[in-house]
Amino acid sequence: MEHNFIYSQPVKIYFGSGKFAQLGEILDELGLQRCVIACGKHFAPTAIEMQKKNNRIAAVCGGVEQNPQLNGVAETCRLASERKADAVIGIGGGSAIDTAKFAAAIALGDGTALEYYRGERPFPGERLTIIAVPTTAGTGSEVTQVSVISHGTEKRTINNPVFMPKAAIVDPILSSTVPPRTTMNTGLDALAHALEGYWSKNHQPISDLMAVEAVRTVLENLEAAYTDGGNMQARTNMAYASLLGGLSFALPKTAGCHACSYPLSENYHLPHGEACAFTLDSFVRINADERLELLCRKAGLSGTEELAGRIAALKELAGLRRHLRDLEEVDLDKLAHDCAVHGLMRNNPVPMDENALREMFKKLA
Repeated sequence: MEHNFIYSQPVKIYFGSGKFAQLGEILDELGLQRCVIACGKHFAPTAIEMQKKNNRIAAVCGGVEQNPQLNGVAETCRLASERKADAVIGIGGGSAIDTAKFAAAIALGDGTALEYYRGERPFPGERLTIIAVPTTAGTGSEVTQVSVISHGTEKRTINNPVFMPKAAIVDPILSSTVPPRTTMNTGLDALAHALEGYWSKNHQPISDLMAVEAVRTVLENLEAAYTDGGNMQARTNMAYASLLGGLSFALPKTAGCHACSYPLSENYHLPHGEACAFTLDSFVRINADERLELLCRKAGLSGTEELAGRIAALKELAGLRRHLRDLEEVDLDKLAHDCAVHGLMRNNPVPMDENALREMFKKLA
């Protein structure tokens, strides 16, 4: 077999239970003195306590929303500039990490957050250091150069090397209090990352290896993590699978499921992971080929039909929405159009136009 590819992964990864407690040592290693934390409201009290005990935590922006807004980026950026920070630490799910990425990328520039968001200014040549600390097992944002940010109803996925973290601290202990439904949503997001990275038109052998391992690990551990949040072995394995999922799509990029997830989130208010899962088993069947059958066998499955069935069973177990009738009144033509024109759809190995997507969604009625 002839291989021809380029692989790059510049993020230093600190993985293991208790790694977050070593934050001070990691900051020493990276030569960082003043940091701003970006996080959601659930982690904010912990972050404020950290600030009281560690003078290198200069400020906390604790209001990052579930679908992160540009005003959160602007506020994090303001705090970083005001406190003369040299790093931004994103602690949480993808929302907090993506906010930290964007704020760190623009903090040393002269433009407004909106100007950079709309591409009216190039990103500054210098940026603050980005440290990503995931508290959920699913996003993979800690090892990608992507930031997904909303401005009102406008939602943009921006892919730029300036967003690549310097370091990722993946501590499974931080995910131990994640509620069951969020555990399932984020776990299925990790599964989508791995599968889409594997079947993306841009797939490559090193990413493929990580995708196979991520799929196997999710299928062996997600149900256990969902049913018993205190099962730290399952939590650790899911954190590992999420990391591998992020690595497996970082270069190939995602495809049809993620293309569909954006209209499903924006128009029908599904959380990101649930929106990806909504079409995941459908795309398993659509994209079924010899390569995907091989992945299934390596993951301990009989084939793509079993994989699609396992995904459907996990969604049913958690009571996730699986049919169009579970959503608000659906404009099928608009949904099919919005999914078809999303840029990520071009990565899908099977071409999917509006007609094909309309037929796919009809089967989910």
